[in-house]
Amino acid sequence: MEKTDTSSRNSGLRQASAVSAAVLPAESMLSISAVERDTGLSKDVLRMWERRYRFPSPLRDKHGERIYPHDQIAKLRAVKRLMDRGYRPGKIIGLHLDDLNALGTAPAGALEHSTEIQEVLSLIRGHQLQELRQRLNQMLMKQGLLRFVVETVAPLTTAVGEAWVRGEFAVFEEHLYTEQIQGLLRNAITSAQAHSTAPRVLLTSFPTEPHNLGLLMVEAALVVEGATCIPLGTETPAPEIVRAASAHRADIVALSFSAAFPERLAASGLRDLRLALPRNVELWAGGSCVRRLRKAIEGVALVRSLDQLGSMVADWRAVHGPG
Repeated sequence: MEKTDTSSRNSGLRQASAVSAAVLPAESMLSISAVERDTGLSKDVLRMWERRYRFPSPLRDKHGERIYPHDQIAKLRAVKRLMDRGYRPGKIIGLHLDDLNALGTAPAGALEHSTEIQEVLSLIRGHQLQELRQRLNQMLMKQGLLRFVVETVAPLTTAVGEAWVRGEFAVFEEHLYTEQIQGLLRNAITSAQAHSTAPRVLLTSFPTEPHNLGLLMVEAALVVEGATCIPLGTETPAPEIVRAASAHRADIVALSFSAAFPERLAASGLRDLRLALPRNVELWAGGSCVRRLRKAIEGVALVRSLDQLGSMVADWRAVHGPG
């Protein structure tokens, strides 16, 4: 009897949501797939937050599929950018959008004083693609690959994300920036990789982690240190990571986790992967999600910043030799 009552209540909620959705114009709502692309938050994360925090609270279309009003999407963007800065979702998801935006803009003063970063932001806003490419290339040539990644790409990516949250950038403008940076880093990595030696580092991410820019930044930092990188791209299932590590004789497997990836899933996935990998293969993990992990994971080296990678590679060589 209770199952019937529960089913009736759920059916009623779906019908009410569908009715509510019908009242709003279709163009004011996005599907869960569109929200995933727009915010960088995976479908799994959106559904988990819906259950755990009661937000987002999507409506339903006539087919019963989730659809999200733009006010909820705006809040999701703000939450995502704060997570990129190290905030835990459970601490901020209940805040009003104005309060989230205030948190997001409060520490941005250092970025606003960077003339070079402001210049790049202006080129993105002005849709000056050729000038943007030239300026980024000039900065890379002037700084060198490692400094370019640490001192320009990292803070610039944060600044672009913050501008997007404040509504100063459209989604296509953020995507344009990401594509330019990724192309530039790939070309620079290809040039630097010619003289690489040990360790051999396999780079990838777990399923539902589609963000590739973080992996590219790590790859660039490792190549500068002379490591041989084997990039698999994103979203590789754990059994395939193990197979790839064996096939490529990897010394290290390195995974990247963005702020949107749930800490619990990251920790449990890393523990399982550690057990599956041979003991002589090291496991490194980095990214915004990893910086929020409070407990160490046995057998896993947690990379808190790109600056660590040089000393980590040196430590590996001190034990295993230069290769």
